[in-house]
Amino acid sequence: MSETKKQPVVIIVGAGFGGLMMGLLLERMGVPYTILERAAKVKPLGSAMSLKTNILTVLDQLGLLEEIVKFAAPVSGVDMLNAKLGKIGRIGWNERREVAGYEDYVFTRPKFYDLMLKQVPAHKVLMNKNVVRFEDTKENVSVFCADGTTYQGDILIGVDGIHSGVRQNLYKQLEEQSLLPKSDAESLTIGYTCMLGVAEPKDPSKYPQLKDPFTHFATVLGGGLQSWIVITVPGNQICWVLLKQFETAQQSNEQALLNAEWGPESNEAMIKEYRDFACPLGGVLGDLIDDTPNELISKVFLEEKLFETWHHGRTALIGDGAINAMQDAVIMSNCLYDMVDTTPESISTVFKEYYKQRYPRAKAMVEHSKDISKVLGGQTMVQRVARYAQFNYTPYSVLQRKFEKTAEYRPQFNWIPMIEARGTGVVLPQLPSRRYAEEQAKRIVSKL
Repeated sequence: MSETKKQPVVIIVGAGFGGLMMGLLLERMGVPYTILERAAKVKPLGSAMSLKTNILTVLDQLGLLEEIVKFAAPVSGVDMLNAKLGKIGRIGWNERREVAGYEDYVFTRPKFYDLMLKQVPAHKVLMNKNVVRFEDTKENVSVFCADGTTYQGDILIGVDGIHSGVRQNLYKQLEEQSLLPKSDAESLTIGYTCMLGVAEPKDPSKYPQLKDPFTHFATVLGGGLQSWIVITVPGNQICWVLLKQFETAQQSNEQALLNAEWGPESNEAMIKEYRDFACPLGGVLGDLIDDTPNELISKVFLEEKLFETWHHGRTALIGDGAINAMQDAVIMSNCLYDMVDTTPESISTVFKEYYKQRYPRAKAMVEHSKDISKVLGGQTMVQRVARYAQFNYTPYSVLQRKFEKTAEYRPQFNWIPMIEARGTGVVLPQLPSRRYAEEQAKRIVSKL
């Protein structure tokens, strides 16, 4: 943003990881903003979370890596087991560390959320703000909440999840104008039902794996379409995830209708189905589930879709998924930093550049995520054959090259000093900031 022009006022909808990252960046840029969050209060929901080099680099640049290491543990690898806990294969992490330059860290999701929340002034995060609609004009954008309050700004950024209210409102407006691509009006694809939680601290004498300085990460493939994951994290805690795959789109759609609103009955049915399955750390899954407070057990659909429309007018969307959303926020902030003024034309230029840089990366990440899901949890016959082939016939060099490709993209902020790349892997170059280059040149001249 040119120093001679007024700064934009930004309204962020959603206080998830993407929304908090966006707020953190605007805070450091000195750009005024407000975050509107639908929930009345933050619940410490979620299970284990993993951060890799593709986002650790920028967190390192922000000075947050040291804080993350305090509550995280490195991953040594992922063990793949069958229902009788027989070994299917193992994905090792040691060689990846050399390429990436960073460990892959695992921790409980609430720990990282608390850290991110602390980076944003509390008075700028407004809770219980359910956005019902917005109006985009040539002068500004107005956001209307269910409680009757209205907020105005120059830019609206929707970071409110896979079922984004901002996106639904935007798409409705575009559809009325016949501007929405047909694919964006189609339903989401549901791959799995997922239940997850974090058990209360356990006794290391019962679970000796908790004594290790690294994470034990095991995925178990059941006999049918069921799978489950257990992960040790610091604090003597064990994260657990129950997964049930849908074989067909019809099955997933039927399940979506049956469970439009999750309730205690549907939760209990899934728990009953899984509780007696063997736990790779010892005992059965029920031991972990019973030690998890009911209010902290989450049940969600794992849905997949890459939307084509990311922005229109003064409104832009940031994607779902913690890593993807934070990367979106990084690139959005880089584009905003170079914005000339707050006219619709300048805002459109920023959003187009954001889309240009991020869409190919988001598409690649979606495809990579699908591939990983098939390897770690796919239960159809085709997926089982593919997994067997990967563990038994795919050359190690091929797998390593795949990893190297995923580790190449490590976006940083281009409006503060960038940190040097770690590891032996190739790191993709990044577009420089025009404004930052001009500011640095002025500083050099002023010292002459």
